[in-house]
Amino acid sequence: MQLSGDQLKKMMPNASGINITRFLTPLNETLQRFAINTPRRQAAFIAQITHESGSLKYVKEIASGQAYDVGALAIRLGNTPEDDDDGERYKGRGLIQLTGTNNYRKASEYFGVDFIRNPELLEQPRWAALVSGWYWFRHNLNDLADVGDFRRITIKINGGLNGFQDRLRHYERCKQVLGIS
Repeated sequence: MQLSGDQLKKMMPNASGINITRFLTPLNETLQRFAINTPRRQAAFIAQITHESGSLKYVKEIASGQAYDVGALAIRLGNTPEDDDDGERYKGRGLIQLTGTNNYRKASEYFGVDFIRNPELLEQPRWAALVSGWYWFRHNLNDLADVGDFRRITIKINGGLNGFQDRLRHYERCKQVLGIS
């Protein structure tokens, strides 16, 4: 099930027309490639990327990434525990804000593209969308979307429930646009 530009704009009313146009084809490619192919799956996926990307506005995390450079969080993300700027280099990118050396490495292996040496590639519309679908699929989020467990989807994407109410508002709007009661 492909999304139309009109549907995407209704799901993301704050997205610019330019960004709707830039991301529509990559998003439809992503939805097809990663079996995000039912209204429930699409509503959950679009709601999450709407929140994470600020309605397609941000494909690179606004924060510096310093928080990912030292300590336990750095180690969990596959960054070195020293202050050597890998947190900044591998901060959130893509529509789902892929973060950390481990995720960049695994995405590189999957796609056969060197995101480790070229992390800025994840800021391009096609890669920003595809890496988000890959992350979604890799973490079995279609299964959670099928049963409507939006809370657990948020935790798997965010590591917690940051922005949950905003995500939930997007989810309700996406479900309405896609005809889910």
